[in-house]
Amino acid sequence: MSTVATWPSQAETWLDSKGKPAWIAAMVLGFIFFWPIGLALLFYMIWGKKMFKSSCKHRTRHASHGFKSSGNTAFDAYKAETLQRLKDEQDAFEAFLERLRSAKDKSEFDQFMDERAKNAKTRSDVSEAPADA
Repeated sequence: MSTVATWPSQAETWLDSKGKPAWIAAMVLGFIFFWPIGLALLFYMIWGKKMFKSSCKHRTRHASHGFKSSGNTAFDAYKAETLQRLKDEQDAFEAFLERLRSAKDKSEFDQFMDERAKNAKTRSDVSEAPADA
């Protein structure tokens, strides 16, 4: 791989290791020395969501582990069971809401079909009635 292709990724890794202030400083320096570079860094930070993360790579490692161990296995087991119970309750509640929505949709559709059939019957009765001459 050429060094031309690797230096941007090395620069990105270095800036990520220094955090958000390094990205902002690089953007400001880019605007000072050559404004298109600053603008490009600004767009990259926004579209790469670096501007809105609490830190670039530091915290994302901790978020992937689920929850942090307290060191007490009994408490960690209790916490895991409670979180699982809450997740199960949330899933059950979401399923309940989905059944309610389906029942409401079916009721509204049945009402529409009944009104449609009633209107069709009324129109056919009117068209079949003999006209008074």
